[in-house]
Amino acid sequence: MTAELQVLSAGYADERVASTVVLIRDEGHAIVVDPGMVSDRAKILDPLRNLGVDPTDVGEVVFSHHHPDHTLNAALFERARFHDFWAIYQDDTWTDRPADGFQVSPSVRLMATPGHTAEDITTLVETEHGLIACTHLWWSAQGPAVDPTAEGQAALDRSRAALLELRPALIVPGHGEPFRPEALDAR
Repeated sequence: MTAELQVLSAGYADERVASTVVLIRDEGHAIVVDPGMVSDRAKILDPLRNLGVDPTDVGEVVFSHHHPDHTLNAALFERARFHDFWAIYQDDTWTDRPADGFQVSPSVRLMATPGHTAEDITTLVETEHGLIACTHLWWSAQGPAVDPTAEGQAALDRSRAALLELRPALIVPGHGEPFRPEALDAR
């Protein structure tokens, strides 16, 4: 497995909100997950620059879902293809395809994980350290266990169980620092 993952900006959801923004590099592919709300665009652009990645180098952007706090800064990546639950968008082309099982790059694939919204997807990244899941199934390691804005808590619980069956080494939540799945048991 060749993919490497760096958190560009760890999100939060309290009085203010910011999404966790991730860069994945995999065999020549630069992929950004959830380039949403941050307090300053430099929170995305500076870490990219420090990693030697220009925004024009980003070829793929994945939206876990369509809430603005996860999509707002998509325009920073003018050459990218954009992936959501049902299509790929680039320039003026819309290509329908289901996300579930879609291979974005050799070590990165998408998984349908409805619950927070009916259209949520998780980005699965195979790395030398194991599977990493970028997902909004959890806001952060601290919770909430019951998502107060979920469109379907039962679907969310099923999606959480399906993801945990894959035994991810690390979970990158929608609004927090990455955590090991064992942290969920400690709550």
